[in-house]
Amino acid sequence: MDLNRLYSDHQILLIEAARAPSEVLRRVHTAAATHLAERIGRVQRTLGAAAAPTWETQAAPAQSSLALPGRGTLGYAS
Repeated sequence: MDLNRLYSDHQILLIEAARAPSEVLRRVHTAAATHLAERIGRVQRTLGAAAAPTWETQAAPAQSSLALPGRGTLGYAS
């Protein structure tokens, strides 16, 4: 997948989280954004990008506090 698409999707999920009408939806959108941050970090690391650790660090702290129901239904391979 194109990194620009991942960046865009990540930003949209963060916006949706900020606008979520409920705590449950906010957590779902935030968890999906965290999943994408992990993916972005992996792709960047594969490409040798210096920014990879930043994305990976961004995703790591949120893992323990957020659960993503239906993670496999987002359309993003792990």
